[in-house]
Amino acid sequence: MTPVELSRTVLRAVRRAVEGGELRVVVPETASVTVPGVGGCGHYATNIALQLARPAGETPRRVAELLRPHLAGAHGVSGVEITGPGFLNISLGSTASTALVEEILRRGPRYGFVDDQAADASHGDLPPGQDAPTARLVRLHAPNEPRALVVMDVVARLLRSQGTPVRTRCDSRPEPAWPALLGAEIEADAYGPPEAPAQRDADADAVAVTGADVHVNVRPVPAPDPADLHPLGRDAARWALLHPAAHDRPRLTADHLAQRESNPLFRVRYAYARTRAVSRNAADLGFTAAPGDVQQDVLEDTAPLVAPLLTHLADHPRLLARAAAHRAPDLLARHLVAVADATLALLPATLPLGDEKPSAAHRARLALAEAAGAVLAGGLSLLGIDAPEHL
Repeated sequence: MTPVELSRTVLRAVRRAVEGGELRVVVPETASVTVPGVGGCGHYATNIALQLARPAGETPRRVAELLRPHLAGAHGVSGVEITGPGFLNISLGSTASTALVEEILRRGPRYGFVDDQAADASHGDLPPGQDAPTARLVRLHAPNEPRALVVMDVVARLLRSQGTPVRTRCDSRPEPAWPALLGAEIEADAYGPPEAPAQRDADADAVAVTGADVHVNVRPVPAPDPADLHPLGRDAARWALLHPAAHDRPRLTADHLAQRESNPLFRVRYAYARTRAVSRNAADLGFTAAPGDVQQDVLEDTAPLVAPLLTHLADHPRLLARAAAHRAPDLLARHLVAVADATLALLPATLPLGDEKPSAAHRARLALAEAAGAVLAGGLSLLGIDAPEHL
């Protein structure tokens, strides 16, 4: 069950409580579902009770108590706990985690793309006031500057992954060395000034709407010295330009090339390479992946490692939609780091140790690792960065 699906489950619980006369509120259009915070538990948490308390004339805790039985009986939900002032913490059943892994393995690196699923399933849980990708043609315009070109390239990829048609435009043709270094696909569809004026916002891209088209000026803080990109090479240079938020100045240093844990790009690519390695090692041991119940793992030291990874994987479609809606490749980059860290924590328990025979638990963990690899590969591809099988 993805966060989007769980958000709908939460709204259905509210609707049942309203229809049963337990709550007198207008059912909201969206319900926020996030990773539990400090003091929380389970796989997801929602603040819907705090949101509805005032209009219902009840305390958040009371609203949570009214909603809890409606949530606890929902398909795929194995438990609901109330924490803090009224947060509902939701645990998913084993069938939900198995179905998630099966879905990711079926879709592969395109997991989370709208052309593989309904558009509303990808961004139906965006908070009110946040823009979501639409079917309108989005016309991106960037100045002739390396970081703006790379950001525009990835924003276009993200929007297209969510079913949004895109056209790109640049002030003028970039220097030949930039496409060669940063990837030929950063070349624009057209060149010249913006097709429609857009008012600049100090903290966001300038946006204008003309007819059926949306015009966006992509203007991140420029790279300090484009010449510093050349020693990094394509992958590290793109990461250096994309990982910081648009309003932050990128650091073009050799740290992005370091093969150590302090380098986020290395951790992401290394995690993917390790998922491929464990698959090869499993084949040598005579077994393959089979999605199964990883949440009830018999190894006490393995079970706590599973929940964070499942949460990040389930959140991937929503994250792609959010990154596209806000034209923010840095959201995807940071998400991949979180997926990588959760994957690396699980991998040591994926294969049998010593004389241990492969079991259903090993097959299920291997399937989860391969699902994580698919998400990492898909995310890196959207960023225009290679995912090496050997590192």
